[in-house]
Amino acid sequence: MNESTPPPTDEVPVEVAPPPEGFEESLESLGVELDEGDLARLRSYLQLLLEANRRMNLTAIRDPQAAWTKHVLDGLTLVAPLMSVAPGGDRLRVLDLGSGGGVPGLVLASVLPEVEVVLCEATGKKARFLEDAARSLGLARVRVAARRAEDLGHDEAFRATQDVVLARAVGSLASLVELSMPLLRVGGVLLAVKGERATQEIEEAKRALHALHALVTATIPTPTGTIVVVEKSRTTPRIYPRPNGMPGNRPL
Repeated sequence: MNESTPPPTDEVPVEVAPPPEGFEESLESLGVELDEGDLARLRSYLQLLLEANRRMNLTAIRDPQAAWTKHVLDGLTLVAPLMSVAPGGDRLRVLDLGSGGGVPGLVLASVLPEVEVVLCEATGKKARFLEDAARSLGLARVRVAARRAEDLGHDEAFRATQDVVLARAVGSLASLVELSMPLLRVGGVLLAVKGERATQEIEEAKRALHALHALVTATIPTPTGTIVVVEKSRTTPRIYPRPNGMPGNRPL
């Protein structure tokens, strides 16, 4: 066998079909318009995600059609609230907290190429996937921070630099407030994708919101959940975020 010939495999390549019926109507309800290039890039992203998911745990969603809704559509619900906080004339700086397989960070970067996106992912193999995927998709303004959010929050290269922090399925709102506020500029916002417990989580986060000088300014229902919008109103006290693990294990 020629050394350049790949070893035989019984695995059938993942086939990602175009979006399912009703997908475009859902986008219209969100005010999101995609061109053919956007859809092709998103389809390529799902191909990369689902292929890599065979080797590591990136997502519990293995059906390509379900992935269009539960990953792509869910990520695109953030387009309108994200763009509403763009500072005049400046390039929007966005950090995806606990990016995992790249939702929503890579989804949004695929359709908003002008946005600077940092994918924060502490697990090494997931971070490497994100780097490879961003390179394959040609997303030049995406970079990966293979570190914990608690560390980034005390790094002057990241602290108080972001316009928006995104968070999806990475902890309670109380812990997210502590992890995200140090990273945001004053006036920046956390966009937290939540489900049925959104109202309860807001109530449970009152102490954290007060301590971190943050305010819930809106809750936005979407076809896939609820986006909780939290604005940073003042400079974050230097003691936050607390050491690794404490924001999640012992929320304020």
